[in-house]
Amino acid sequence: MKKELVLFLIIFIPIIGALALPFISRISTRLRNGVSLTLVAFSFLFSSFLLPPALNNQSITILKYFPLGFNFILSADSLAVGMAIVVSFISALIILYSFDYIKHYENQNEYYFMVVLFLGAMMGLVFSGNLILLYIFWEITAVTSWRLIGFFRRKEHILRADKAFLVTVFGSLLMLLGFIRMYQETGSFDLFTIKQVIKLYPISNLTIALILAGIFSKSATLPFHTWLPDAGVAPSPVTALLHAAVLVKIGVYVFARIFIATIPLAVFWQTAVPIIAGTSALVCAGAALLEMDLKRIIAYSTISQIGFIFLGLSIGSPIGVAGGLLFILMHGLAKAGLFLCAGVVEQNAKTKDIRQLGGLIQTMPVTALSFLFCAFSVMSIPPFGGFFSKYMVISGALETGHLIIAAVFLFGALLTILYLLRAFNMVFLGEIKNSSAKEGSLIMLLCVGLFAILSLAGGIFIKYPNAVVQEITRQLFSLR
Repeated sequence: MKKELVLFLIIFIPIIGALALPFISRISTRLRNGVSLTLVAFSFLFSSFLLPPALNNQSITILKYFPLGFNFILSADSLAVGMAIVVSFISALIILYSFDYIKHYENQNEYYFMVVLFLGAMMGLVFSGNLILLYIFWEITAVTSWRLIGFFRRKEHILRADKAFLVTVFGSLLMLLGFIRMYQETGSFDLFTIKQVIKLYPISNLTIALILAGIFSKSATLPFHTWLPDAGVAPSPVTALLHAAVLVKIGVYVFARIFIATIPLAVFWQTAVPIIAGTSALVCAGAALLEMDLKRIIAYSTISQIGFIFLGLSIGSPIGVAGGLLFILMHGLAKAGLFLCAGVVEQNAKTKDIRQLGGLIQTMPVTALSFLFCAFSVMSIPPFGGFFSKYMVISGALETGHLIIAAVFLFGALLTILYLLRAFNMVFLGEIKNSSAKEGSLIMLLCVGLFAILSLAGGIFIKYPNAVVQEITRQLFSLR
């Protein structure tokens, strides 16, 4: 099969397949579920097929010219393929978990349609080589996430879904203005052309600031952060998808695509971005220490940990960039596991309030151990995968002379340990307060257990993912 066709199918199999899911459900809901998983699995398998040539510096490109610079460009380099593999793999496990979680609720057809379309849009965004095409896929993710956050249709849920939509769309409109200004400054929306032009004509700070506003709003970075904890009203597979696999990772991916692979970040922004990220990390870590809602604690943790990824990607150090890319994988695995564990707790204990929980390790031992393993990775406890990625990020900050910023993030890492251990202690240890709570289904436990095992295996066998991110980083810096 031609690699160009494979690239096309990675994106449009889930997008077109999502449109067929409501009709398939009329035949069988089990068939609908199986097809949903298969569509995402195809994206994962085809992305994996493109990894060897991408790591050998063989970029695959589809190019169709259209008027006014709106060219249809898909490009699969090592950065895009690596991100596609991470996103599609984690999404596939989340959909598998959904089989038993979502079956208790109404609007299942809409759920599977939106989730698969969401994944297809993410694949399109990852491989987009034109800023307008990227923006179109970006907005599709905004619409689908809006519907998924408001899945339960209660007034409070709809209001919070509207808030998430308004904040992220406001940011994306600012980003669109940045793209238009970039067109005015470079004469193109195509990333490859922009890369050649900026060697002669640097991009203005206003253009960069507008694009960063869109990136920060989607990745829920201060001051655009409040929508993400509120999105915890969504079903747990949705929060896992938003926090771990897709939505907030869109921002850090686009940051890497534009400000590492295309436009070298100016020295001013190499300091400004870590300061914003560090402030966001500390504020949200503090909020997690005070929060009593389990899913909101994990949500604030997501915002805090995203700050570490931005730190690694923005400081201009190869080891920092490699650490940031590695942390996208390790954080995705661990955070998906934490949210799915929270889903087991919420669905069976009927509450997310950690003050009403306790002692659940006695009735939910698999969930408790899985939660602890995933938490260890987020806390960066060796030999879990999160330790090595966060170590590389901090090393990159020290290497580039950001001593104070590195100290701030080390303090943030300490706060991570405190609020996650607090959550584990209040939910799973101590006196049991809800003896009727029980483990989730076999499929749900399989998924949370697999995320926990992968969080540990990612550290034990770190040389394999590290070799991939080191090669991606080498290609990014060699093309500058």
